[in-house]
Amino acid sequence: MPSNVPSFDELLDGAQHSAVHLEMRDAYAVDYEAGPFADWKAGRQLSPADQASWWRPWLDLIERTVARGVTVRRARIVSEPVSEYIRYEHSGTFTNVAAGEQVRWLPRRQASTIALPGNDFWLIDSTLIRWNHFTGDGQSAGGEISDDPAAAKLCADAFEAVWQRAIPHAQYTIR
Repeated sequence: MPSNVPSFDELLDGAQHSAVHLEMRDAYAVDYEAGPFADWKAGRQLSPADQASWWRPWLDLIERTVARGVTVRRARIVSEPVSEYIRYEHSGTFTNVAAGEQVRWLPRRQASTIALPGNDFWLIDSTLIRWNHFTGDGQSAGGEISDDPAAAKLCADAFEAVWQRAIPHAQYTIR
């Protein structure tokens, strides 16, 4: 198992064909979202016309990655009715889509028969996994890199099963 955890810039800049991300939590409490989440709860909505206010430099990285021909897909498994945090994520996901990311949502009840890994992950080119670890209250507990073929297959199979059942962002209605 590789010991160094590359940055997301390094991971996505190194992707040749695909980068897929599976999110399975109903709430995250990562530091960099505290301000934007509080703003959203106070009624501030991102505007499609104000791209400067969007989550940069993340969306720049997605645009750059997609421009190189790499397919970037994100699937979110969510409980319904959704949490306040998922409402927040959903309201801003149009920015990810505008940057070139494909995003789908899967109600958790529809994921019951899918074998899923125990953690959120990024899978790069079907071979390199970046596990995203979180504490019980949603704080980041750091990442971990793996190139284990069996784990990569589990992640690839899980992601594709979720993707096939999931609802494209433009068609998913918050419940």
